[in-house]
Amino acid sequence: MHYRRKPLGACLVLTVALAACTSSGQDELQAWMQSERNSIKPSVQPIPEPTRFVPQAYGGERLTPPFSTEKLASVLRGSQVAPVANAALIEPELNRRKQPLEAYPLDTMSMVGSLNREGQLVALVKVDKLLYQVRPGNYLGQNFGRVTRITETEVVMREIVQDSAGEWTERAAALQLQEDASK
Repeated sequence: MHYRRKPLGACLVLTVALAACTSSGQDELQAWMQSERNSIKPSVQPIPEPTRFVPQAYGGERLTPPFSTEKLASVLRGSQVAPVANAALIEPELNRRKQPLEAYPLDTMSMVGSLNREGQLVALVKVDKLLYQVRPGNYLGQNFGRVTRITETEVVMREIVQDSAGEWTERAAALQLQEDASK
């Protein structure tokens, strides 16, 4: 029993000595923290009063929608200074019945082949996993694209688009034959 009391007593003395060393460092740290807290003076700006929301009545129901064909036709007829040639480009396009392939953008279509039907080339165009036969004179895409020529490797068309000045112009477009990448 006498042997066990010495190590226990030594551990107790060592613990008290270590506690005395750390408490003096803590006291200095606590004093410094308190002096720093007292020296800082926060400057808080008051929050401004919120602005009051005042609802406004919408009065645009009776106006022509900005993207309607009537608005487009009225602009081309002369409410703005549009040349007569530009109005002649778009007027027939607005009055005709739309074809099914005009509902899709041109970049979602791909030419996958061609057929020779009664001496005339017919392009095979794939859209949304459906195959369509396209002939010269058919319309493709959302920019009034009319097919002008079909070869074994491409479908050539003319589109009517608005330029940055708002004037209607013709431009050439084409669908190239796409190789099947899944093979």
